[in-house]
Parts: sequence; C-alpha cells; structure tokens
Amino acid sequence: MGRLSARAWWVIGVGLCALFVGYCVWLWWTNAPAYQFLDRLYRDKHFLKKTLREWGVLAPVIFIALQSLQVIFSPIPGEATGILGGYLFGQWLGLLYSTIGLTLGSVGAFAIGRWLGAHYVKNLVSAETWNRLGFIVEAEGAVLCFIVYLIPGLPKDIVCYLFGISPMPLWVFALVSGLGRIPGTWVLSAQGAHTAAGDYLQAILVSAVAVAVALPLYYYRHRLMAWFHGRSGARGEGANGELDREKPDP
Repeated sequence: MGRLSARAWWVIGVGLCALFVGYCVWLWWTNAPAYQFLDRLYRDKHFLKKTLREWGVLAPVIFIALQSLQVIFSPIPGEATGILGGYLFGQWLGLLYSTIGLTLGSVGAFAIGRWLGAHYVKNLVSAETWNRLGFIVEAEGAVLCFIVYLIPGLPKDIVCYLFGISPMPLWVFALVSGLGRIPGTWVLSAQGAHTAAGDYLQAILVSAVAVAVALPLYYYRHRLMAWFHGRSGARGEGANGELDREKPDP
C-alpha cells in the first residue's frame, strides 16, 4: 500500500476533528455525566483543585487539557485556571503548563477557524468584535498578533478564530501568540503560587505592579487596534496603487 498523500491526511484530520466536535456537542445536548463532570470542573474551583490533586502524576496533563479546552470553548475566563496553575504547581511549572495548554488551545481554535472559513467565523463572533477586530483577517503581521495577545482586555480566545482565516501561517501564529500570552500568564501563575505559600504581601505586590503596567495598555487598547487597522488599510491601498501603476495602458 502506498503512502497517503498530504490531501488524504488533511481529509482524515478534518474528519477526526469533526467527529470530536460532534461528540462534544452530543455530550452537551444530552447533558451526559461526562459533560456534567467537566462543567463542574470549570465552575467549581475547589472541586477542580481537589480532583487534580487526586489524579497525581496525571494532574499536569489534565490541567493542560483543561487550559486548551477553555480557549476553544471559552466556558469560563482563563484567569481562574491561570491562577490555579500557579497555586497547584508553583510559579514556573504553572507558567509552563498554562503556556502549553493555552498554545495548544489557540492552535486548535486557529485550525477550526481556517477549516470553517470566513462566513462561519463571522457568525461566530459578536458584531462588536468583528467591527473592531475584523481587519485581522487581512493581516499577516507577527507584531500585530503579539500585541493582540499582550494587551489585556481584548477577546484573545475568539481572536484565534479570526487569525485562522487570515493569511498568517499556523506556525507563526503558534509562536507569536504563545509569546504574547506569557507575561499575563506569568502574573496569574505568580499570584497563585504566592497565595498557596501564604505570601499574601508578595501576591498583592505582583498584582499591583501588573495593574500599573496593564492599566494604560487596557485604557488605550481600542486606540492601538484602530492604529493598526489604519496602518493595515493604508498598506492595502498602497499595494493596490502599485498594482494600478504597473498595469499597462490599453
């Protein structure tokens, strides 16, 4: 039997993803015990912490999976699981596990966006988000991607789907979005680790410094996105102008 072509592997991968998504929808629709268990894990932090400790060596794997799923399905804010990672595993291991999980989830949402296409992704996001950030679908810049994931207050999880229908290569998105998430993830992990150690003063200090740095970025987040939008539009008009000038006269 010959080796499968790249197209065949792509079809198999899409089919498996579709089966997985369909299975998840079925669990939700029937309110199956597995869905109830996952729902409680996300909603009850104490139950999640107790369950992860009971799973022992599998706890990091389960935690990474939960971080990935919360990006794709967004049932709760990721801040809660970020703090929990530091609380359970310490500052640096919590950062590592959270970064792996968030990156995997971001890549998964990116791939789903690319698979669904612009029509379905536009229906998936809110009209406000599309109006403010829809220009991302025409952007290729790694700097823009990094800034989006660095600035607090932007809908980072849903933006993964927008980047999925942009020209950006998947590996560039995975690398840049992962790096952009690290500062915020480190803050959450440090808060959780200091709280677990009973070092509340250090946790407050980390929080205060993070707020001081993040507040201006949060306040000007829409202006920054508008500036990037303007640059993207100007670049597109410039490229169109160059093409027009290169066209020969009839």
